[in-house]
Amino acid sequence: MDFSIIIPALNEGHKIAVDVRAAAEFIVNHFKSGQVIVVSDGSTDNTAEKARVPLPAAVQLKVLSYEINRGKGYAVRRGILESTGTYVMFADSGLCVPYNNALRGLALLQQGCHLAHGSRKRKDSIVVRKHRTSRQMTSKLFLLFLKIGLQLPRHITDTQCGFKMYNGDIARELYAELVSDGFLFDLETILRAKKKNYRICEFPVEWTADTDTRLELARMPTHILSSLLHMRKEMAKTKPKTANEKS
Repeated sequence: MDFSIIIPALNEGHKIAVDVRAAAEFIVNHFKSGQVIVVSDGSTDNTAEKARVPLPAAVQLKVLSYEINRGKGYAVRRGILESTGTYVMFADSGLCVPYNNALRGLALLQQGCHLAHGSRKRKDSIVVRKHRTSRQMTSKLFLLFLKIGLQLPRHITDTQCGFKMYNGDIARELYAELVSDGFLFDLETILRAKKKNYRICEFPVEWTADTDTRLELARMPTHILSSLLHMRKEMAKTKPKTANEKS
């Protein structure tokens, strides 16, 4: 399998079919084979049913669904661990970033990067519609806190963009170790990759804010702090990977 696309979804029945078809079209246009994996994270609508659309023979479709909402991190982890692609990516529902942008990330992976992250903050990115001002300010403060408090790599400009790509084997290795079920999984993946000396690259994207987003950082300070503490405790148990052990 050449390319796997994971789409985490929570109550996206009204748009998930469009996401699945767009992902499949991208695979057909650029790869010999691939798979689209939709993970319905405790949806209470018809997300799983609507995701099951006919696709070309070269594209395998998997729809994973469970009753209890576990969080985006859990959903992405489930999807990635089910993947078989040489390259793996996850993309948020809603087509905030057109799939053709993934070609930039793929080029970075083929040039030796282990993780390739779409970034909305790069000067060469195109932002069609921004989040409201309060959300933008909260995100900036969050990133500043991460860089100072957790020693996030300085070249990382956007930890939360829902358009990330990986070497497939490395993705499955990293996600098998994750303990973050919520939105902090992006950060944990970066920190674990840094600890293992994997190379993280960013690429510009064309991005349109989804007004249907369910994430509000400002409303979860206590949850964020407790999750960060738990994450750091668990990460301390993982030994750094030496250069000779890298894939």
